[in-house]
Amino acid sequence: MKRRDLERRLRIAGCYLKREGASHSLWINPRNGSIEAVPRHAEIKEPLAQKILKNLNAD
Repeated sequence: MKRRDLERRLRIAGCYLKREGASHSLWINPRNGSIEAVPRHAEIKEPLAQKILKNLNAD
């Protein structure tokens, strides 16, 4: 999955970017306070993308 597609799905679910790190971005779901690191790669493997969406309750 492309990183921009994952970010689009996170935004639609109500998540927002908390901060940018050197190699990861931290996204937060304000409804439940969960935070997840998203790697800063152009392509993110599908199992990892699904894990991120599940952990942020954005699937």
